[in-house]
Amino acid sequence: MKNNRMNFIVAKTKEQIAFCKDILFAFRTNLNDTTYMDLLMKMIEDERFKLVYIPADDNMRAVAFIGYRVMHTLRTSWMIYVDDLYTDPEHRGRGYAGALLDYVDQQATEAGIQSVHLDSGYELSDAHRLYFNKGYALTCNHFGKRIDLSI
Repeated sequence: MKNNRMNFIVAKTKEQIAFCKDILFAFRTNLNDTTYMDLLMKMIEDERFKLVYIPADDNMRAVAFIGYRVMHTLRTSWMIYVDDLYTDPEHRGRGYAGALLDYVDQQATEAGIQSVHLDSGYELSDAHRLYFNKGYALTCNHFGKRIDLSI
């Protein structure tokens, strides 16, 4: 799917995921080089996860990506949840993140899904500005708790 000059590629193969490795690791520094491929393939195959990326003009690497999944909750019914959205710092300000959000909106529309959700860190004001400009609203606080497995 193209949006003006942007080429959106849905990663379905190990080669396509490997093409995104640098940008994935730049954003998610907790990823492990020996397990990330199997983890992403399992997410794609078992969890309805989609990894969509935009390649650089020279087609040598990915410059932006979005990771999302279709899910159902009692609160929202069917929704798309955006796990990750990231643009390489050298390529920011070119509309990639907004175009990826528009891509997900289009996927929701085509699937008859009425809402898209995401979480964002408090300090990410540039990202928040984009989300507000794209019609997102602050609808709740997200709480998380780490479980100590060393006990």
